[in-house]
Amino acid sequence: MKAQSKIWMDGKFVDWDDAKIHVLTHGLHYGMAIFEGIRSFKTPDGAAVFRLQEHIERFLNSAKIYRMDLGYSVKELVKACVDLVRVNPSKEVYIRPIAFTGYGEMGLNPLTSKVSVAIASWEWGAYLGDTTKKGVRATFSSWVRIDSRSMPVQAKCAANYANSALAKMEALSAGYDEAILLNTQGVVAEGPGENIFRVRDGVLSTPPASSGILRGITRDTVIQFARDEKIPFYRNDATKEELYTSDEVFFSGTAAGVAKVSEIDGRKIGYDGTPITDKIAKLYDQTVHGKVKRYSKWLTRVP
Repeated sequence: MKAQSKIWMDGKFVDWDDAKIHVLTHGLHYGMAIFEGIRSFKTPDGAAVFRLQEHIERFLNSAKIYRMDLGYSVKELVKACVDLVRVNPSKEVYIRPIAFTGYGEMGLNPLTSKVSVAIASWEWGAYLGDTTKKGVRATFSSWVRIDSRSMPVQAKCAANYANSALAKMEALSAGYDEAILLNTQGVVAEGPGENIFRVRDGVLSTPPASSGILRGITRDTVIQFARDEKIPFYRNDATKEELYTSDEVFFSGTAAGVAKVSEIDGRKIGYDGTPITDKIAKLYDQTVHGKVKRYSKWLTRVP
């Protein structure tokens, strides 16, 4: 991770090394933090942030679910992200807005602590590496995706990602690149930090929101690509066996991009290449780098 020079904290830019919080920060102890993952890319017209408005709207929706008053509007936070990219040296970066209950009274009631908001950025390559050729080696986790009756899965909350971290560590310790989580009904949910798609007989599908997934913005992007490219698509539940016998499987997410899955639990996925995955991955890469006019509305330019 290559550090940048400035971080936005509670409305002001501070030096990277001065972006500090107290060890008794409430969110550190009780997981009361909501965040987003956003990317800025280099385009022919300069730096641009991909689907910034949608990410910030989801950020505020997460805050609403957790009764967190951020004190900033969508417009103000969009501007803060753009300004952050502008003042820092690197332009192709990962952007992390985060809001958390700060230093104050300890205890389970978060409403006694002030909410702080910060935005950082750093250079970060594809989360799962270059998967163009080799693909991702995945495994089904023994950990189950958290249930919406226990935690609000549509809020991108730090506490939720302890579940993801357990699955990720388990996969890595077993020699795999990534995990796939089932939900409490035993059907496919998502990866630790990605949504999942499968292709069978030319039809693209992904688990519905009711499976306990986070509605990913990259997921939504892939769905729009499928519609525009006339690729048959639907949302439906899938079992482990259905993933094993897919023609293609891929992850999607801001950190991962569109990442081809080459095997699951030692089982090779497909037999005849990955034409739909390759098509969507190429279109995604061209879109985020400002090379597809049709999707230019998704890019927020950095002056």
